[in-house]
Amino acid sequence: MITLHHLNNSRSQRIIWLLETLAVDYQIKTYQRNSETSLAPEALLEIHPLGKSPVITDGQRTIAESGLIIEYLAQSYRQNVDLLPEQGSEAHWQYLYWLHYAEGSLMPFMVMTLVFEKIKTAPMPFFIRPVAKAIADKAIAGYAGPNLIKNLQYVDDYLEGKTWFAGDKITGADIQMIFPLEAAISRGDARKQYSNIAGYVDHIHQLESYQKALEKGGPYDYAS
Repeated sequence: MITLHHLNNSRSQRIIWLLETLAVDYQIKTYQRNSETSLAPEALLEIHPLGKSPVITDGQRTIAESGLIIEYLAQSYRQNVDLLPEQGSEAHWQYLYWLHYAEGSLMPFMVMTLVFEKIKTAPMPFFIRPVAKAIADKAIAGYAGPNLIKNLQYVDDYLEGKTWFAGDKITGADIQMIFPLEAAISRGDARKQYSNIAGYVDHIHQLESYQKALEKGGPYDYAS
């Protein structure tokens, strides 16, 4: 049986959605973040040397990295539900592109922006705060922010008139892209600014498989 090593309130939520979509037998082992640092617990180091989540075990295999987990499960359990476009088709190349784009292009700017935002409010000596805030503001305004906006607008434009990221059915690309898009529209007025992304996320959230995943994954900041 597949075991998902799931960190609460994290991107591993999308792997639960994947497992529900594939309708496979699986179990979840949940790990709680450190309440002060929000980091994963050291117990995850017993599963994988990097101590990160998501990680799955399937028989003797231990597989990390969301993209590889999606590829592995989609191929291994294709007979249940086919989440892979036809090999060599245009949809197939779009599937591969968005599968890699999510973590390779979009997430770095999201994480960078989040880190600099946290720096501005982190505990520090009062005389250092103005300097730290100025550096963080400059990094966001001059690099992370503009690149994040550019990428979100790119995705929003792509989704115009589309239901799925690759072809006319759900694929692993949708599983991979949902987390960064959920996170994106949760900030400020992004939902209004990127209406196609907001509509796409709302559509995914209405799926029965997604709702079942929420029931099993525990509290999740981006559930609505």
